[in-house]
Amino acid sequence: MANITAAEVNKLRKATGAGMMDCKKALVEADGDFDSAIEILRKKGQKVAANRADRESSEGAVIATVNADNTKGVIVSLNCETDFVAKNESFVKLAQDFANLALDVNSKDELLAKDYNGITVQEKLTEQTGVIGEKIEIGDFRTLEAPFVGSYIHAGNKIAVLTGLSAKTENADEVAKNVSMQAAAMNPVALNEEGVDQSVVEKEIEIAKDQLREEGKPEDMLDNIAKGKIKRFFKDNTLVNQAFIKDNKMSVAEYVKSEDKNLSVVAFERVALG
Repeated sequence: MANITAAEVNKLRKATGAGMMDCKKALVEADGDFDSAIEILRKKGQKVAANRADRESSEGAVIATVNADNTKGVIVSLNCETDFVAKNESFVKLAQDFANLALDVNSKDELLAKDYNGITVQEKLTEQTGVIGEKIEIGDFRTLEAPFVGSYIHAGNKIAVLTGLSAKTENADEVAKNVSMQAAAMNPVALNEEGVDQSVVEKEIEIAKDQLREEGKPEDMLDNIAKGKIKRFFKDNTLVNQAFIKDNKMSVAEYVKSEDKNLSVVAFERVALG
């Protein structure tokens, strides 16, 4: 049996994040071989991951990041089971690392297959499931490309937003951040009227008509009044038509035009946990 030193145990602990006793047992089992010990810990993680496959992972950290020239952004949520883990500094850093990797891919599957310090992202998730003892997974994955992409992460890493603008203007960064903050706070269902699914519109019309009938409005007036209520729905629930939270005398679209008459919001993505 190899003589396992405290320094070797500590080295393995720092490399994997596993507990001291788990690291010592893995080194003993591996007869002192460092790489084999890491593999043993990963296998332990795989076992734990399988056992926790049905657990909810509704907590976590949502990270938005953009590339160097602000033409592509990604949002990645790294999910876990408890808020305690979600607030851990190393967990948030891992989420940030994954988001940075995600700038080079276009799907969650591609991200999971990406190399992360010699192992795949999926293998790292499995390893961390074993280390932490909670189900750890990539929850949401979004990308956005536009002439200018800006981002915003709400305090606590629970909400992240990307906003795409029609041009890279001098103040595009500030405009995109303000619009992203709007989307974070007001949770619009779509960018504009055209982005709202027709089934949602039809449902809102039926709800409005039912309310009007309850109020005793004549049947022949329902369509026109319902149309007015739908306009209100679009104003409240589509990003560019919402009242701008920093100045509710103008809409978001009007705010953007006030910064640059040729500028417009072309897309957004929002991911929230909890």
